[in-house]
Amino acid sequence: MKTKLFLSSLLVVCTLFTACAKKNDQTTQPADPAKQNTGNTDAGTSASVVDNADTFEKAISSKGTWIVAITKDLTVNKDLVVEGEFKNGKKDDKGNDQIQRKIALYSQDENRNITARFTLTAPKMTFRSPQGSLQHGTFKGDLYVDVKGFQLIDAKVDGNVYFTSEENKSTFKMDDKSSITGKQEVKK
Repeated sequence: MKTKLFLSSLLVVCTLFTACAKKNDQTTQPADPAKQNTGNTDAGTSASVVDNADTFEKAISSKGTWIVAITKDLTVNKDLVVEGEFKNGKKDDKGNDQIQRKIALYSQDENRNITARFTLTAPKMTFRSPQGSLQHGTFKGDLYVDVKGFQLIDAKVDGNVYFTSEENKSTFKMDDKSSITGKQEVKK
């Protein structure tokens, strides 16, 4: 009887110790792409996880957040504008804050494996945030790139991509997993 009590007590202590240790482990990354560990978090580095058009529109505004992650397919029946300059909470090699704006069209597990991809649909989306990207999902509509250094990362644009300058087009990057069904051209 005493042995069972001792083993039960030991099990409870070990469980508590393990839970407390995991809470303090800064290397554990959350399953949600919008909740990645970015160090000290403030209004500029926080994230928005959204599941409706109104919240999405607010999140992509200049008063929004550096990363906007949708949690399901989303349709917005008006033109969208992604604007504002945001810090992602990371530093570059020189210790300067990194600027980034990410639209995450996916969810992932605790090992960063993509578990679902989503489609964002709108007639038009204009991207004005520096170091912007669409990642791991589909955008249905025409995309206007009004910033240099925009990226598609494992993303599909089911529509056209228009660049507002030759520089914006020449600094655009798209990985080999990404695709665009329409044309890519400069259109002022």
